[in-house]
Amino acid sequence: MSQQSAADQGRLPLREPAAADLARTAARAAGDLLAPPAPVRLGDVVPAPEQVRPDHGADYLLTPDAVIRVSTGPAALAVAEQLAALLRPATGYPLPVTDAARPEPAGGIALVLVDDETLGPEGYQLDVTPTGVRIAAAGPAGLLHGVQTLRQLLPAAIESRTPVAERWALPGGSIIDRPRFAYRGAMLDVARHFFGVEDVLRVVDHLSRYKLNYLHLHLTDDQGWRIAIDSWPRLAAVGGVGEVGDGPGGYYTKADYQRIVAYAADRHITVVPEIDLPGHTNAALVAYPELAPAGIVPTPYTGTEVGFSYVDPASERTYDFVTDVLAEVTAMTPGPWLHIGGDEAFKVKGEAYTGFVERAQRIVAGLDKTVVGWHQLAPAGHVDGRVLQWWGTDADDPTTAEAVRRGARLLLSPGNHAYLDMKYAPDTPIGHDWAGLIDLRRSYEWDPGAHVTGVPEAAVLGVEAPLWTESVTSLPEVEFMLFPRLPALAELGWSPRATHDWDRFRDRLAGHGPRWTTAGITFHRSPEVSWPTEAPVEVPVAAPTEAPAAAPVPAGPRPAIPTQPGPDDAPATAPSV
Repeated sequence: MSQQSAADQGRLPLREPAAADLARTAARAAGDLLAPPAPVRLGDVVPAPEQVRPDHGADYLLTPDAVIRVSTGPAALAVAEQLAALLRPATGYPLPVTDAARPEPAGGIALVLVDDETLGPEGYQLDVTPTGVRIAAAGPAGLLHGVQTLRQLLPAAIESRTPVAERWALPGGSIIDRPRFAYRGAMLDVARHFFGVEDVLRVVDHLSRYKLNYLHLHLTDDQGWRIAIDSWPRLAAVGGVGEVGDGPGGYYTKADYQRIVAYAADRHITVVPEIDLPGHTNAALVAYPELAPAGIVPTPYTGTEVGFSYVDPASERTYDFVTDVLAEVTAMTPGPWLHIGGDEAFKVKGEAYTGFVERAQRIVAGLDKTVVGWHQLAPAGHVDGRVLQWWGTDADDPTTAEAVRRGARLLLSPGNHAYLDMKYAPDTPIGHDWAGLIDLRRSYEWDPGAHVTGVPEAAVLGVEAPLWTESVTSLPEVEFMLFPRLPALAELGWSPRATHDWDRFRDRLAGHGPRWTTAGITFHRSPEVSWPTEAPVEVPVAAPTEAPAAAPVPAGPRPAIPTQPGPDDAPATAPSV
């Protein structure tokens, strides 16, 4: 690339070091001899890396003249620009980005694509020396995961959105890191309560921070239909109105949805859309009563009961609907997975249920997608690649184990470990407890590779942490339920089993409290963790008045989970990299 083209793109060309550069380097080295060590240890990363080799004499100090150098190519360059965007606000440094055939870290940070199959598509190697930082990976996803590790190795003030007077030191040494499972995700239910695009982008950022790579969106349910479908326009226009507690609801236009998909893809996160069938369909039936058994027109529903609604499995019009909807969702979704739900269809029994599922699975296969469904799909006939999302609480599940023997793979979301809508403790102001209370330790202390009886680790695709939103109404409440449990589940999905240790995990996690505070992330100050004293004390929140089990959640004012803004008072809804 010519110097002119580099300047046109706002990036610096490579150049030989001048005498002034050498003088600055010498002065910096002399100062480092008297400087304190980096405040973060190399092993303090979450999720825990596969290999950590500290070198206590090799800390690197990021300075105002640092440059980010990256391998040539748009995907790698995009990661470098994201790194610069992460570091510039707090440091105030320009951190120009330049590409090169062989980037070197001297005087800055190098992101290098290498031909190394041992790292896999998401692995990376990070080396910190006194002269610079080098992140090497076989693909851009690995580079981004290395960037997130680098982010955690800097002081917590790096999360500030305004310049901070800080010594930006990284601990010396080397990290080699790869994920244990290919699928590491979280689910956001936008059907019970609707969350706008900016809120979803913020959740994407949270997943990226902890090396999760899938976002499952629960787009349809009894309370609302949240995605526009051109061939069935009333689904969104009529079915998208309302939510639990009689709120206004809403839906994503195709442009909205594509914006979410693209934003996630830029962070190497794949969106998995869910159209829940044949049950959980009251909103669809309100929009199109012809899909209901006997054509009976249902009324809108804003409560929290389940299992009462279903599309007519005996009607060909139902399969026209399924085909049209899944085809349009497929056209907007580049990822390989299409989730068809399948849970709690209590009124569709026996052969009527399995027949519907088998036909829906064939529709998905015909769209060149791989079907995912809740584990209630297990009795239905198998199709190649089928994935069952297991959300049970009893690990002894012969029906699911038999489906695995027939070729299914499992995505682990045990309700009593991974469901993020469960309360932390009896006095948690929002959430449920039907699967038990899930404190931080309970979310961490289980093994996805050996959880379901009779299912070998080789059949486990990965882990997913679902957040259902019957009682979750705002982004701060979403964050309150995600943190600190989301990093725990991320570690189960990413880190080797040999690294799993509760005491070490909570010690590492403690340092993330100040990071979340600085970033304006609301979190539960779990008493299981010795959070640093600079983290804010969580403000008590009164629990909402109990309603009868069958009644909808009250629509009136409710106690709010307090936000925890950073020192720059960045709004909690502003998406960050």
